[in-house]
Amino acid sequence: MTDRHDGRIAFGNRLRRLRHDAGLSGKDLAQRLEWPASKVSRLENGRQSATVADVHAWTAALGVPEPVVAELVEDLRSLQVEYATWRRQLRAGFAPRQRTGRLLEESTTTLRVFQTALVPGLLQTADYARAVYRGLAAIFDGPRDVEQAVRERIRRQTLLYEPGRQFRFLVTEAALRARLGPPAVLRAQLDRLLVLAGLDTVDLAVLPWTTELPKATTHSFEIFDDRLVLVETFNSELGMRAVEDVALYGRLFELYWDAANHGECAAALITQVALELTTSTTPPPEHRTVGPRRR
Repeated sequence: MTDRHDGRIAFGNRLRRLRHDAGLSGKDLAQRLEWPASKVSRLENGRQSATVADVHAWTAALGVPEPVVAELVEDLRSLQVEYATWRRQLRAGFAPRQRTGRLLEESTTTLRVFQTALVPGLLQTADYARAVYRGLAAIFDGPRDVEQAVRERIRRQTLLYEPGRQFRFLVTEAALRARLGPPAVLRAQLDRLLVLAGLDTVDLAVLPWTTELPKATTHSFEIFDDRLVLVETFNSELGMRAVEDVALYGRLFELYWDAANHGECAAALITQVALELTTSTTPPPEHRTVGPRRR
């Protein structure tokens, strides 16, 4: 993530709500802080990035409880620069990064997600997300707030139910088949996809193995409206805001989208993968446990 992301707009909205809850006008707060009134306005509207010192001054002037202050500071620190290593982003744990993701999603009307490796986070079950985070914790040998991160990820999914938003999820068949957890967890995850695909705000498509591709699916990416692309690599996250970059990824998404299965065809493929999981975990007759024979 980056401090130039529109996630800082959502962060500014949180500062504004704190001021409103305290019953102060922007001018009143500026006087308390001995700041220009324009600074209060810029921070609340996301036109200026807040610093940790700004957050401490703001919350002290409003008498905000310490737990809320700590969460604000964690979220602020997660609003990273355009290039940010995961080790740096996850220094405070998985949960703060999830809250930062929600800030960005809250400020987005149309989200396009292309995922080649796993089920997108906004569609994950708790058990699937738990398996993903445990794997990441083992790799980065640092964050251990797995359960808190799972709760934050599930909380992000409430946005799927908000009218006026549009979510377009495009996943490869390989992402559906990735064994990131036990078969029972994977089957439940595939069932969840079928349920969420029925939401008015969600469009789900699957790119089968057998489809002729317009271009190799080299990496996953997300497009937030027409203003930002995020690309994840093993060690970092890249944010691209240039108009030509966003347009390029938009064209690529549409090419993949046109080549994918939609509606009943996508549901049939998801169901097929789930059935194969069931079949593959059923032991053959000669290996099944048989009780004692009665004579």
